[in-house]
Amino acid sequence: MTTEAQQAWNRTIGNVIAAAEKMPEDGYSFKPTPESMSFRDIVAHTADSAMGACSALNGERKTAGAAGMKTKEELVGALKAAQAECDKAYAPNDAKGAEMITGGRGGPRSRLSTLWGNTVHIEHEYAQMAVHLRLKGLVPPSSEGRGGMGRGRG
Repeated sequence: MTTEAQQAWNRTIGNVIAAAEKMPEDGYSFKPTPESMSFRDIVAHTADSAMGACSALNGERKTAGAAGMKTKEELVGALKAAQAECDKAYAPNDAKGAEMITGGRGGPRSRLSTLWGNTVHIEHEYAQMAVHLRLKGLVPPSSEGRGGMGRGRG
């Protein structure tokens, strides 16, 4: 089961990083509506959230520091740092996956459930990134190569 969680994480973070790399630097300030987060804010939140969740599972909660970053290069770097931290947390180990974790949202839950929750959260952030890309006339990474105008799922 932890291998499946790792595979889902790898797909999700791969799409997130590809989206962050695909958006031009000047698109990082783009907001679909005044109330929406900018693309930059979504990338920063995603990096900080993933780093926090995974580093806590690895034994020492850290931040990527992305909230204060401004450039595309810095933010993509923060995502990649979070990915490296999460790669350690998602290392397949079914016995460890059954361990109960305390101190997180919603009370005690298994490590595996915590990992799935992180993936679902980051997938939600990717969905917002995909909307930003579409509104800028760009095909999201998860829709590339699907024929037509890239208007497949994702």
